[in-house]
Amino acid sequence: MNSALRRRPSAKWVAAVQIALLSIAGITFIGSPASAAAAPGTVLLTTTATLPAELAPLANGKRIAYVTTTVTGAATTATGLVLTPKKNKKNKTVVWGHGTTGLADQCAPSASQAVFWPEARQAIAALLNKGWTVAAPDYPGLGTPGNHPYLVGASEARSMIDSAKAARNLDSALTTLYAIDGHSQGGQGGLFAGEIAPSYDGALVLRGVASIAPVSNADLFAPLIPGTPGQGYLVMALYGLQAVDATFNPATVLAPPAQQRTPILTTGCLYEILEKYMFLTPDELLVGGALPGPVIAKLAHWVNPAQSAPTAPILLVQGTNDEAVPYSITAEALLPQLQSYGTQPVEFVQVSGATHDGAVFATTGLVADWLATKLA
Repeated sequence: MNSALRRRPSAKWVAAVQIALLSIAGITFIGSPASAAAAPGTVLLTTTATLPAELAPLANGKRIAYVTTTVTGAATTATGLVLTPKKNKKNKTVVWGHGTTGLADQCAPSASQAVFWPEARQAIAALLNKGWTVAAPDYPGLGTPGNHPYLVGASEARSMIDSAKAARNLDSALTTLYAIDGHSQGGQGGLFAGEIAPSYDGALVLRGVASIAPVSNADLFAPLIPGTPGQGYLVMALYGLQAVDATFNPATVLAPPAQQRTPILTTGCLYEILEKYMFLTPDELLVGGALPGPVIAKLAHWVNPAQSAPTAPILLVQGTNDEAVPYSITAEALLPQLQSYGTQPVEFVQVSGATHDGAVFATTGLVADWLATKLA
């Protein structure tokens, strides 16, 4: 496994983010731009970002720390990138929601190109080529103090919307129009963002959400995972649940062999976590070999999009050979759930033969063209 996956943000940046986090809690530091009243989207820190080779010719990048909110409405700090196109700038913003990278600080894409996935680079390149500024949040807890609420859609959604506010605070030429493009975890977060946007995004106007292979229907999906190579996702989801539900302790449901492997959650990122858990039997993963009903219900509450009506048009994309998010979960469960509200158009694109990441590669142009119709 590439040792870069373990690369951590610089001590200077981590210290600065910690100061910013304390300052929004009301502790004043000399030179700190934040206060207890700092609004979501307030930019706390910026530094010039070194972009992947695929993106460096297309954009100037800044790594930022900015204010967002938790699921309880408390202020917290998130990090991410703001990428400004070098040519044909259209002064509109698209938020890119990345797929799963891990739980630990070294798994923040803005800090480590090792987890700035190839499919994300291609998708962002397509957005930049349209002339849009791209806000690419890490999500809270990745690169900032505190635990990452993995797959807690309401947390991801707030950080995504607030990254668009942050981009506009950095560049006053940006209009209020924005859209969201996300994959997997980011596709899930994008759907949640589309539900809360009118009540949360203030002056911004969300014009559309493109959601590629989003996580959904945890009550159907999670019970299928034990005994499969994707068991690491479930372990991460249990710790994501703990980040927002103090009454839940993953140790009560993880079997001893699984508990013995939990150090990998802090020392590794996605592929290392998946490798560590993939060969466990269901009984080695979970007490009794299955998730208890109450835990499934908790996951569904925090993970499932489509619990309220969409407020912007949706493009839903799903590969038929997806090894991480089953095609049936998206096509046969999520799609009709979204359509049932009848409040916004929901378009569905089936990508025959595409894997989880392959669905992104296959549709970067299609997605960018669809977003262009919404941002026109």
